[in-house]
Amino acid sequence: MPERVLMIEDDQGLSAMVAEYLEPLGMRVTPSPTAAEGLRLLAKDAFDALILDVMLPDLDGFEVCKRVRADHDIPILMLTARGDETERIVGLELGADDYLPKPFNPRELLARLRAILRRRSGGGDKRGEILRFGRLEIDRSARVVRVAGDERTVTSYQFDLLWALATHAGRVMSRDALMDALRGEQLEAFDRSLDVHISRIRAAIEDDPKHPRRIITVRGAGYVFARQQDG
Repeated sequence: MPERVLMIEDDQGLSAMVAEYLEPLGMRVTPSPTAAEGLRLLAKDAFDALILDVMLPDLDGFEVCKRVRADHDIPILMLTARGDETERIVGLELGADDYLPKPFNPRELLARLRAILRRRSGGGDKRGEILRFGRLEIDRSARVVRVAGDERTVTSYQFDLLWALATHAGRVMSRDALMDALRGEQLEAFDRSLDVHISRIRAAIEDDPKHPRRIITVRGAGYVFARQQDG
């Protein structure tokens, strides 16, 4: 059964090109030229992923991302202006799973879509593993994070990043090591997107995200997940 992808993009020629490329590869693309139409389709039908452009005629793509993330746990791939790091960071902070600068290679679009879809399904690894660190619980089979029993919201990508850190608790993880743990997808060694994702994870699990005690930055080396918190 093909995976259903909603593409909210006002460039109908681009949407048609993406649909033509992806559909023979097992992805059925439903185009929407406006945010309003896309939100209506998303409320009515079930989709496996969302491709969302930042620049839309009727509503800012960031606002669309915020509304979608409030009601849906769908993987979101945002299309941003090339070289605009601010757009990428804002999108990630609002809950997007990945970003792709325009113009893009369709093969890269396919690779990134497959990556976020694979993370959503657990990458094919269904082991019912649960890691517990004090009040923090990371449930791999359900892909859920809880603090004192309270479920916390993280994206699929952030869950995998947290899992990679937690399974290497007590060890400093460099950016390169994190890339390897996440199959080398998405991260670039000097891309601030990693820091944004770490920030969002801290906001979800730390008592005081500005003074983290669980995920510690080791300057010049990377990050370490603390087995025990001080105090």
